[in-house]
Amino acid sequence: MELIGIWKKDIEMSLKDEKPLVVVTQKVHPEVIAHLGRTCRVWPNLESEPLDKPTLLSRAAKADALMVFMSDWIDEDFLQQCQRLKVIGAALKGYDNFDLEACTRRGIWLTIVPDLLTVPTAELIISLMIALARNLLPGDELIRQGGFQGWRPQFYGRGLQGNTAGIIGLGSVGKAVAQRLKAFDMQIIYNDVNPLPEEETSRLGIIPVPLEELLRESDYVIPLIPLTRETRHFIDERKLRMMKPGGFLINAGRGSLVDEKAVAGALEKGLLAGYAADVFEMEDWALSERPLTIDPQLLAMKGKTVFSPHLGSAVRGARLEIEMEAARNILEALKGQTPRGAVNPLV
Repeated sequence: MELIGIWKKDIEMSLKDEKPLVVVTQKVHPEVIAHLGRTCRVWPNLESEPLDKPTLLSRAAKADALMVFMSDWIDEDFLQQCQRLKVIGAALKGYDNFDLEACTRRGIWLTIVPDLLTVPTAELIISLMIALARNLLPGDELIRQGGFQGWRPQFYGRGLQGNTAGIIGLGSVGKAVAQRLKAFDMQIIYNDVNPLPEEETSRLGIIPVPLEELLRESDYVIPLIPLTRETRHFIDERKLRMMKPGGFLINAGRGSLVDEKAVAGALEKGLLAGYAADVFEMEDWALSERPLTIDPQLLAMKGKTVFSPHLGSAVRGARLEIEMEAARNILEALKGQTPRGAVNPLV
C-alpha cells in the first residue's frame, strides 16, 4: 500500500503543510501511515533501525504528536525541547520508559495499548517453556551439525503435563497464560499483591499461594509483574535459591525483573535447570544502571537457555492492530478528545 504521498523525497514538502505533524519513531505498517496521513502530516521512520537521539529530538521538536515504541525513552529533558507536543502514543503496554509525571505537568497525553499484546505474549511464553524443557535448541543444533543418525536415547527433558506452573502477577497476560496452561493438564498456582476474588480463581482453576511457597513448589516460575524501581531484580540470588531444584525460569515480562548475573550463577551451580527469556536487562533504557549487553556467562550456557529477540507481540496481525490503536489514540487527542488509551487523564 502507498504511504499516501509520504515518501523520502516528499517528506520535506509535507512538513510545510499546516496540519498536525505526527513523528513515528519506528518503522510501521503502511496502513498506519495511511490512516494518520488522512488528517495529519506524517514524518515516518522508513528504516528498520531506531532513530538516533539527535535525529529523534530534531524531529520531535517540530511534532504535535509522537508514536513511540519499546526502544524509545522520553524524560523531562527530552520534553523540554518539544514545545508543540500534545500526545505521545505508545504502541505498547508498559510505559516505564516514559516520564508520566513530566507529561502530565506539561499537559501532554500519554497513551498505551493495554490489551492487544496479551494473547501473543501468552503464546510465546508457552512456546519458550516447551522449547526449554524439551531441549529443542540442542536438538536442532545436533541435526544442523550433521550429528543426527536416527533415534537415540538422548535429550530427555520435561513435559508440562502434571507439572506445576507458578505465575507471579496475575494481570491480563498472567490470566491468559493460566488459561492456556490448563489445557496441558498443569497445576497452576499464583501470587499477586492483589489476589483475585475466589470465584475468579475457581473459574480459572488456579490457587493463590504465598510467594515462598510458589518458588518452592513450581517446576516453572513465570514473573509477570510491572517493572518499577522496587521490582528491579525481583528474581535475585536469594529467590533463586528458594526455587525448587531443577526448576525452570521463564521471563517474558520485563528484562530487569530478573538479575541476569544471578541467573547465570544459578545455572552454573545447578540450582536452576533452565532459563528462557524474551526480554533483557539491557532493554530497560529508563534505568541508568542497566547493563549495556546481555551477560556473557548467560549467553554461553546454550544447553540450559532459550532466548528470543523480544518477540512477545511479533504476530503480524497483532502488530498492525497495536500500531493502528496507537494511531487512533493520537488522532483522538489531536481532535481535543480524551484518548481511550490515556494513562494520565488531563482533567
